[in-house]
Amino acid sequence: MRLQNKVAVITGGNSGIGLATAQLFLNEGAKVVITGRNAKTLAAAAEQLGKGVLTLQVDVNDVAAMEEAFAKAAAEFGKFDIVFANAGIPGETALGKTTLEQFEAVVRTNFTSVFFTVQAALPHLNDNASVILNGSVHAVLGIPGYSAYAGTKGAVRSMTRNLASELAPRGIRVNQVTPGGTRTPIWNTRALTPDAASALEAQIGGMSPLGRMSEADEIAKAALYLASDDSLNVTAIEITVDGGATNAPSGAKIFRAV
Repeated sequence: MRLQNKVAVITGGNSGIGLATAQLFLNEGAKVVITGRNAKTLAAAAEQLGKGVLTLQVDVNDVAAMEEAFAKAAAEFGKFDIVFANAGIPGETALGKTTLEQFEAVVRTNFTSVFFTVQAALPHLNDNASVILNGSVHAVLGIPGYSAYAGTKGAVRSMTRNLASELAPRGIRVNQVTPGGTRTPIWNTRALTPDAASALEAQIGGMSPLGRMSEADEIAKAALYLASDDSLNVTAIEITVDGGATNAPSGAKIFRAV
């Protein structure tokens, strides 16, 4: 098993990509700590994941609470070998329709809290640990109406490289997984019926050469590579899992004659 005897912390591990990653890391032998704000989904995740999981109800935007939660996790499981700063929120911020509060909420959760997640974990990180940040293809696609969200993901992309340099003296690697459109509960508010969900998946999937959305466990497998000793000499990179949408857009399924 690729993560035997390692301790992994995953923020937002109660659903979607975080939950899929927690399950995979457990299967690979890690002890896993997951955080989440929602007590109900956190309890459901704990039941699904079973033994070897510590759940912490905490808001990543609360710096003091995060520091306290990570200290508790380290006291119970030992120092961390892996930190996956995965927690984030969606949010449209169209020009002319966005309040300062809406914009700043996206920035605080998707960028500021990522930095402070790593900072809160730092006293409990083993040397040669792996830090993984969750990015998005929004950073480069220029999708209208998502300036705050895309801006935060562009900032995380830059921060990956900065933190990789800063933590290199301790041998700590910092990398990023970059999902394209991925089937997770984040889309539920945009697709309220099965037919709407199918149409949305066809639309988003059609924007990639491979012609479909990603599955959450496919992002988790990219995170597993970065978390494991298979990537011991890999830092400051991103692994993009989007079916080729960002790097080969002219091959997208929507452009094919048949």
